[in-house]
Amino acid sequence: MKKQLAILLEQLEVFKSPKLSLEQYPTPSGLAGELAVTASLLDKDVKVFADLGCGTGILAIAFNLAGFRTFGVDVDLEALKIAVRNAERVGTNVDFVLADIRHFSLKRRVGVVMNPPFGIKRRHADRPFLEKALEVGEVVYSIHSAGSQEFVEGMARSEGFRVTHLWRYQIPLRRTYKFHEKPYKYIPVEVFRMERM
Repeated sequence: MKKQLAILLEQLEVFKSPKLSLEQYPTPSGLAGELAVTASLLDKDVKVFADLGCGTGILAIAFNLAGFRTFGVDVDLEALKIAVRNAERVGTNVDFVLADIRHFSLKRRVGVVMNPPFGIKRRHADRPFLEKALEVGEVVYSIHSAGSQEFVEGMARSEGFRVTHLWRYQIPLRRTYKFHEKPYKYIPVEVFRMERM
């Protein structure tokens, strides 16, 4: 299922003009597919997943294809328009919400999946995403730059969560911004699964 999901997700449209201020980078289809399949095995009791900072929607779409109800939240209207087209392209039923995640609230807790800004250009840009995920989530899947373990585990602990899984990957990054020197390179990331204690 993981490979078929990745092939389907590879067809999705990515950012036309990514915004550096939002640190917009596409999530690799293979990683999105792997997280969705993992959640379908580990989180059968979770019915709804929110993709915070969803961008072009790949994580929300992947989790929807894996059997969850999903919605994506993002502050960038252009990215959401692409996300809507992507969801239609692969026949998924994903809702997208235009909102700043800092001012977004839910009446019930949900599962959360996200690939927040890494804070490379704006220090601690991932912090508001993690705070919101730990506020509204029962279980959280979150992608961070390598070296974030102490920070993520500390925040999780302080909000009554525990990290149950930590996966390390090398993900491909195509040249996205002018300051990228190479057309293509691999960057190390850490993916955390956290659950409320």
